[in-house]
Amino acid sequence: MARRVKRNRFDFLIKKFPKRMQKKLVMLFMAIILAFVVLVGRITYINASKGSRYTKIVLDQQAYDSRKIPFKRGDIADRNGTKMATSERVYNLILDIYVMLSDEVYKEPTIEVLKDCFGIKESDVREAISEHPDSRYEILKTNVTYDIKKKFDEIEADTKKYPNVKGIWLEEDYKRTYPYGTLASDVIGFTVDGNVGAIGIESAYNNVLNGTDGREYGYFSDDSSLERTVKAAKNGNTVVSTIDVTLQSIVEQNILEFNEEHRGEYRADEPGSKNTAVIIMDPNSGEILAEASYPNFNLNKPRDLSSIYTEKEWKKMSEDEKLDAMNTLWRNFCVSDAFEPGSTMKPFTVAAGLETGKLTGHENYFCGGYKHVGDYDIACHLTSGHGNVSVQDSIAYSCNVGLMDMAEAIGVEDFVRYQHIFGFGEYTGIDLPGEAATEALLYTTENMYEAELATCSFGQGFNVTMTQMASAFCSLINGGYYYEPHIVKQIKDSDGKVIETKDPVVLRKTISRETADQLKPYLKATMDYGTGMNAAVPGYDIGAKTGTAEKLPRGNGNHVLSYIGYAPLDNPEVLIFVVIDEPNVQDQASSWYVLDLSRRIMSQAFPYLDVTMIDGYVSSETMPVPKQPETQEIKPESEEYTNFSANYEDPYNNYDGAYIDENYNPDLDDWATGYTTE
Repeated sequence: MARRVKRNRFDFLIKKFPKRMQKKLVMLFMAIILAFVVLVGRITYINASKGSRYTKIVLDQQAYDSRKIPFKRGDIADRNGTKMATSERVYNLILDIYVMLSDEVYKEPTIEVLKDCFGIKESDVREAISEHPDSRYEILKTNVTYDIKKKFDEIEADTKKYPNVKGIWLEEDYKRTYPYGTLASDVIGFTVDGNVGAIGIESAYNNVLNGTDGREYGYFSDDSSLERTVKAAKNGNTVVSTIDVTLQSIVEQNILEFNEEHRGEYRADEPGSKNTAVIIMDPNSGEILAEASYPNFNLNKPRDLSSIYTEKEWKKMSEDEKLDAMNTLWRNFCVSDAFEPGSTMKPFTVAAGLETGKLTGHENYFCGGYKHVGDYDIACHLTSGHGNVSVQDSIAYSCNVGLMDMAEAIGVEDFVRYQHIFGFGEYTGIDLPGEAATEALLYTTENMYEAELATCSFGQGFNVTMTQMASAFCSLINGGYYYEPHIVKQIKDSDGKVIETKDPVVLRKTISRETADQLKPYLKATMDYGTGMNAAVPGYDIGAKTGTAEKLPRGNGNHVLSYIGYAPLDNPEVLIFVVIDEPNVQDQASSWYVLDLSRRIMSQAFPYLDVTMIDGYVSSETMPVPKQPETQEIKPESEEYTNFSANYEDPYNNYDGAYIDENYNPDLDDWATGYTTE
């Protein structure tokens, strides 16, 4: 009988798995390793990309307190660093009602401090307690000053005298303030709803000025210890404008004086004009050094129109009427309003003729007081006629007939083409919101006939904005370079480091330097013996053109007066453009008013800007001041407007001059997005 072999009960541990099973085990092991790698990768990705989000979710699921750390909106400064808009630190008064009610002894002392220190009515506190007894965050007051905070800090620190004051704390915040009040109001703009820019730079550069709120989270962990996570706030960037505060003040002071002098003069209880506006510009860069319009408003109280309307008048107005009144006041006349340029257009007509070769500058014309064009007798402003005039005289005397003869030689096609070359009917690209759309306000080659060509030659029959005219005129005097107008010079971060610079941008070449040089004697003649004589400032060689245009509807006697000038004549350093819309005087067509205002501004602005004076000029102690003419007097040399034809029908009918394109967004490069280029 064979012997029975005893089996080891642990043989299965050393038994080899079949190859098929081995392969399955290897694959399972690799799958586990791969899953682990994917899980680690996913956790790493979530932590890197969405860590803060999930941190907040975790915190939300635990007992915690949380407070916002507000960012500081960036300042708006003038070109020299003077703050025109800034954010001051203030505090929000917060009451933790739950803590205050956690012990009965806390309630009355806390209410007493709220009343005595912060001026909160006791009834308001008790109402909040009744309505929200479990509230941990009840805002009782905003814009608490630092002085009040300091007083409360002393109370909080005095635990002997105030041992039972609980649940009060102050949350940091910022309040937007404007140190200069009304200065450059429609250029700077203001904010609404905390940090949302409404108009001006505040609106155009809203994303640049804004930062990102931070937050501090506090929560109790599993072992009941207080843990805190802080995400710091990122403050907004500072916008450095091209505006000069001192120059802006000079301009606005003179505008105010003009309007006060003529307040109620012809129209009772009205200021000296419907609008008065001024642009001072660097013709060699497109920088706007000053931009002002009247009436203006206090940026710290933008909805306070008490300077314009009486309390009785304001109460009578409907909500829509009040809104319209505010929007009208806030509208930037220099950017958003369009008007007929009048005779300030004449140098552009001459430039187009010289540039196309249709004029040589040696032509002579005869003005008998009117020119018959088509079916119309189109009058010159001097109805008795200027007689024989040269091209230069036509500019100096502002002779309509001479300009109509020039336009006839230029022809419709070239005239329309050069209107667009000079930027009329086009967006200027200025970095301010609300630029007027004027494309539809110009004739085309299809609908401009001989009568329209004639009237457009001297600035009637189409509309421009002040920004368009100033930018185009700069190209006439600087050698033909059309610079993009801009109001912002630099962007700085919260530490003061320059992160973006707005360099001058030449958009196009309008005319040759030869043509520009040929125009300068014509513009000087305007000041020497023409319609601009009363704006002369001793010691400065100035070139200029005046303009007068009757507003729609014709025949109502409402006019827009304008003056555009520059100095020095041969090498321009500064340009000034002054517009008075409906001066409150009996004879609105008299250019004396705009000439006098322009002279006042230039006599102060030119020395401040250190504009080059005439070689060898020695200033005298007294500066001759032109006398204001009597109300009834109309001087022959003044540029009186005369309607060229009572039967002519205008192709546009927007009486108030507002042509804002609500859909227009200025090209701010990459600033508005908050990203900067290298």
